[in-house]
Amino acid sequence: MSSTLAPSAAEKPTSVDRSKIKFLLLEGIHESAVKTLRAAGYQNLQLHATALEGQPLLEAIQDASFVGIRSRTQLTADVLAAADRLLAVGCFCIGTNQVDLDAAKWRGVPVFNAPYSNTRSVAELVIAQSILLLRRVPERNALCHLGQWDKTAERSYELRGKTLGIVGYGNIGTQLSVMAEAMGMRVLFCDVVTKLPLGNAQQVDMDQVLSQADVVSLHVPETAETIDMIGQRELQMMKNDAVLINASRGQVVDIDALVAVLDSGSLLGAAIDVFPLEPKSGREEFVSPLRRFHNVILTPHIGGSTVEAQANIGVEVAEKLIRYCDNGTTVSSVNFPEVSLPAYPSKHRLLHLHENRPGILSAINQTLSELKINISGQYLQTFGELGYVVVDIDAQYSERALMKIREIPGTIRCRVLW
Repeated sequence: MSSTLAPSAAEKPTSVDRSKIKFLLLEGIHESAVKTLRAAGYQNLQLHATALEGQPLLEAIQDASFVGIRSRTQLTADVLAAADRLLAVGCFCIGTNQVDLDAAKWRGVPVFNAPYSNTRSVAELVIAQSILLLRRVPERNALCHLGQWDKTAERSYELRGKTLGIVGYGNIGTQLSVMAEAMGMRVLFCDVVTKLPLGNAQQVDMDQVLSQADVVSLHVPETAETIDMIGQRELQMMKNDAVLINASRGQVVDIDALVAVLDSGSLLGAAIDVFPLEPKSGREEFVSPLRRFHNVILTPHIGGSTVEAQANIGVEVAEKLIRYCDNGTTVSSVNFPEVSLPAYPSKHRLLHLHENRPGILSAINQTLSELKINISGQYLQTFGELGYVVVDIDAQYSERALMKIREIPGTIRCRVLW
């Protein structure tokens, strides 16, 4: 699939006036992002405390250069098509499922996220939930509110000496592993690739994690392979009095299967922070069959919702958008070739996104040669079906170069920075 965009007025080689670069920030993006953008000279910021959808979203995004969202705003192919000036998207969270990444890619729009800034917050929540569930605190708390006094040590356990099973040993899983060992736990983990264990953690297969762990914690992305990966078979493999924690993605656990296992009484409890269907706002009712269980901790997708995490995320994503706007750097984009670029004093920089096929780079260089334009610097990276070439040239030639290079077959998007 490919589509070559007609260059918009925003892509003509003009000196960038940062006051005209519009940032649309939705869902109450943290003030740290606003401060970071303003400190870099970007003052045209449109802020919304909630998500937008439908016509209000289409109207707000149509003249935006950059869009910042969290998890509720849905940037579909139709929405992206309405944003003909859009240069990049910033997801101020870990997940990017709310963005049609393929549509963004073929429109030449890189998408950035924050895979590191809230790992500590999520890991701390998992540790806290593990302690509470093993001690049966949620159900005792519920009974106290009902006037009942269930003071007993039956089925109440310490964390120390127990086995934590981590499914997905990425940024969060590894930090959780270190914290759990510091509290005296044994750690087993499984992952789709071989990972270097931290501390005394051991990599095993998923069946071993499920059958040996007292606490099973899920930290995987939502993919075709992970949807309903914890179903009836997997839940029945878990030990009696084990607990399940899901702070990853809502589709990873088969909720109906979990309800059946909880009804059987074999699991000590569960903590679920993400759900297959989540309310779009606080005004909607949260509906789940898990609401009737006193031994299940239900939280509204707040694994990374701490003041510290949101502040860190604001800075991390804002800085990525600034670097891309200022010099074309795409490092850590989830749908784009990753290129880390130096400064380009006294030069103009051509950013060329194209179909990844033989002959494109040769055509660019041939075009510049025919125009008698010298190349001061050149950088190329590919990502699946995409190629990203960055060329630094003398300032006086950039407009002529842009006009010719964007005519090269296979061009998706071409613009100039200085």
